[in-house]
Parts: sequence; structure tokens; C-alpha cells
Amino acid sequence: MFALTRLARCSAIRRRSLAEISTYLQPQRCRCQASSTKARLNELDGPRLGQPTSVSHPHLIQPHELVPGLTLDEFQQRRNKLMHKIQSYASTFGDNYNGRSTKNHMVIVGAASKKYMSGKIPFVFRQNSDFYYLTGCLEPDSVLVMTIDQGAKVESMLFMRPKDAHAELWDGPRTGPELSVPLFGVTEAHDLGQFETILGKLVSGLQPHFWFDMKSCDLQHVREGVIKTSSTENIQLLPVHTFLEGLRLLKSPAEMELMRRTCSIAAQSINEVMAETRPGQSEHHLFASVDYKCRQRNASYLAYPPVVAAGRNATIIHYVDNSQLLRPQDLVLMDAGCEYAGYTSDITRTWPASGSFTAPQRTLYDMVSVLQSDIIQLIGRMGGETLDQLFQSTCYRLGKYLQEIGLVPKESDDYKTLVSQGYRFCPHHVSHYLGMDVHDTPNVPRSRALEPGMVFTVEPGIYISQECTDVPPEFRGIGIRIEDDLLINKDSAVEVLTAECIKDRRSLEQLCQQAEAATDSA
Repeated sequence: MFALTRLARCSAIRRRSLAEISTYLQPQRCRCQASSTKARLNELDGPRLGQPTSVSHPHLIQPHELVPGLTLDEFQQRRNKLMHKIQSYASTFGDNYNGRSTKNHMVIVGAASKKYMSGKIPFVFRQNSDFYYLTGCLEPDSVLVMTIDQGAKVESMLFMRPKDAHAELWDGPRTGPELSVPLFGVTEAHDLGQFETILGKLVSGLQPHFWFDMKSCDLQHVREGVIKTSSTENIQLLPVHTFLEGLRLLKSPAEMELMRRTCSIAAQSINEVMAETRPGQSEHHLFASVDYKCRQRNASYLAYPPVVAAGRNATIIHYVDNSQLLRPQDLVLMDAGCEYAGYTSDITRTWPASGSFTAPQRTLYDMVSVLQSDIIQLIGRMGGETLDQLFQSTCYRLGKYLQEIGLVPKESDDYKTLVSQGYRFCPHHVSHYLGMDVHDTPNVPRSRALEPGMVFTVEPGIYISQECTDVPPEFRGIGIRIEDDLLINKDSAVEVLTAECIKDRRSLEQLCQQAEAATDSA
């Protein structure tokens, strides 16, 4: 509502200009006519804007929020923090960084573009995570340009699609540059068609260090405009993803709450799916069920194509066919999460289709459960100070536990052999960062020390294929994984964000059996 109130109170948005380029460019700042508060709020109501607001969607967005869970001020702070971080980094190299002596910097981040599955049939639109992180804007084909000058003054401008009655008749409303300044809290906004012209004048005036990630930009005309401008001005393009991911890695208090919410939605939904599972159902039915249940709890959609693997399909780590029927003796492995307000969850649970584990299934499930508990207890301690250390510890302990149940020879007791045996049966990393993307901040090394604000998974598993002839037959064709999402909160305590998703073996059996008994009784 802060953004809406600003618009309601303003009679005009004055022209402003970047001090250092006033002689090169006098951008037209967006103006709005004076009117009553009620009239301005009506102007901002649903049909006029390209995304929900607290006025059009009060059931989703609180009056003080720009988008669910996040205020306009948080987005402005993110932009300021990014630009100051870049300028501070460059200053450590002295007066001359990357062959240039300027302290001016410019960052360009593009929105996602609409993508099509065939002809005119679009995929569901999902905003570029970096663009959304910095703006809160949900519209496609937009561009954010940020600058910081030698006086450490940060300014930002959005390039937006113009209002177009015909296009909006087909594809829905656009915010347009006219209302983008008060809604998104940027310094100025322009028609997208002016991007190349304004960019050229801006760069010519500032002569900044130029930060832009070419590979992550969907918008061809933006890439072409940036290349042309950097070539004309003889300025090298620098990658900005390291700084952006460094910010996204450490969650703010508001982001922590959003992570708790998205994890809770997925956890509750998976609990219900487990309780309703019966032999004879299809993996596809369980896929549809978890999708439905997450959306019923206000998730936007599933965060990724889920794995719903029955029986031996669970030994295929990224099995996504999800088309086989469940047999009475099958275990079901579901790896699913949802996206809520731009933040994702990622959970894996394994449970018996019939409601009861067989003896071999019980042995392996208890082993993986103990292993996961051990690894969570290691976090922040020796052997668990980084995600890579957690992985190394997981492989070693899995090798030891496999040795204890007789699946690894007793004579294989040296460290490297046990790690190798653990990796053989669990050939994937045990952790990845989590946030706006499922595999979040992929350029942040997993060797980085864990610290407050980080969210990550812990997901040990065991996969014994049918062709694994050196393992007793009763264990072949079994795949088990248990995955939870964890946060190191502001007090440095480890929170299991997905703790309400049932994983204790006895509780799982009780959940499935009670639900089945209730169904039979009904």
C-alpha cells in the first residue's frame, strides 16, 4: 500500500536527472495528474496494472506489501545494496579497475520473455528470478537499469512495454511506464522501445563500468543493444551474477518467512498424498494430487516436474515419466515442492503403497533415516561446515551403515573405500542451496562456509538397481530418499522448515493405515 499511497498523494512526479549526464540526457519522468486518493486507488485497481496489488488482491497481498510477503522498501534496499557492493568491490583495486579509472557503475538485468510450447500456445510465464528479486515486477519483456555514481548515489530505471489497448484485450493489462515509478519505487521509467537510445546516451555520459550477464538475458533486442553500446563506447561487459547470487544466498527475515510458508504448503500437501495412496493408483494420479493440494493452499504451481516413482522406478534418480501403476509391495518415492510468492520448496518422502514396509524396505529406510538425522546434527560442526563437507560425511557414513547391514564387505574399512561405496549407492550431492530457484544460486560454491540466512536441502538416499547382482536379491529394485529443507536462522539455529512432513517410519505406516481404515469404514 506504500507504493499505492505514494501515487495517491502525488500531484506530479518531477523531472529528475542523473547529475553526471544532465548535459547528455534529460529523460522524461513519468507524470500523473492530481486527483483524489480514492480516484488514484481506483486507477491502480486490478484492470489497469500488469500484476496483482493489495487493492486488486487483498486476499493475497497485505496493504504494506508490493508482492506477497515483501515490501517496496525491501526491493529498493536490494538495489542499493547490490550497487554499493559492486562499487565497494571495484574500489579495492584502487583507482583503476578493469582498465578504467571511473567509480561509476551500471548494471542491466532483463525480465523473462513469454515462451511458447507451440504456435500461439504459451507456457505459464515465470519471471526471471534476478529481475524479480530486484524489482518485484511480474511483467515480461522489461528491463532494469541501475547506476551508481562517484558520490555513491544509486538510481534505477525500468523499461516497460507501453500501454496497448489491443494487446491488453488479448493478453491482459500492462502497467506501462506511466505507473511504474510509484508502483515499483524506481527513479524513472520509459517505453521499452526507447531502451537502446537512452542506454547509449546514459553510457556515453557516465562512462561506467558495465555489468551485464549476456547468457541469462532472454531479450534479444536488449542483448543487441548492450553489445552495440559497449562496442561503440569500447567498454568491456562484466558479469554481475556473482554479486546478485551473493545477495540472494542470504535470506532476509521476510524471505525466511516466505521459505517457511512454501515449505509448509508442500509438507502438508505431501502428507495428504501419502495418506491417500493406495495400490492400483497411478504415479500420475499422485502427481496430479500433490499439484492440486499445493495450489489449494495458494501455491502458484509446483516448483519443478516432480518425481513420483513406484517400485524399481525409484532407483532412477530423475524419473519423471510418472505413468506406472502402484503395486501392493511397492515403495513410492515422491520428490516434489511448490513455488509460493516466488520462493520454492523441495521435499522427498518415500512410503509403502500398501501402508506397511517389508523387512528389506524397513532395513534400508531406517538406515537412510538415521543417516539423514546424523547429517543434520553435523551442520555447523566438524564435517558439516560446508555443503561439500556434508556430502563427504554422508558418503562415508552411508558406506559404514551399508557395511553394518552386510551390503558392503567387512574388509572395506578404510576411509576412501567407504566413501567410494557410499557414493556408489548414492551418486548425487546431498545438498544444494534453495530459495527463489530450486537449485538456487548455482554459481555459489558448495565449499562456502554455512552461515545465518542460508537455506539448503539435506537429501541422502540409496538406489539399488535390479541389475546390482552383488547385493542380496531382496534389496534389489529399491530406491529410497528422504529430503528436507533447512534454514540457518538469524540466531544461528538450524530450522528444519519441512519438519511437519511426516518421515518417521512408524508414523508413516500409522498415517497410511489409519487413512485406509477410515476409507474402508466409510
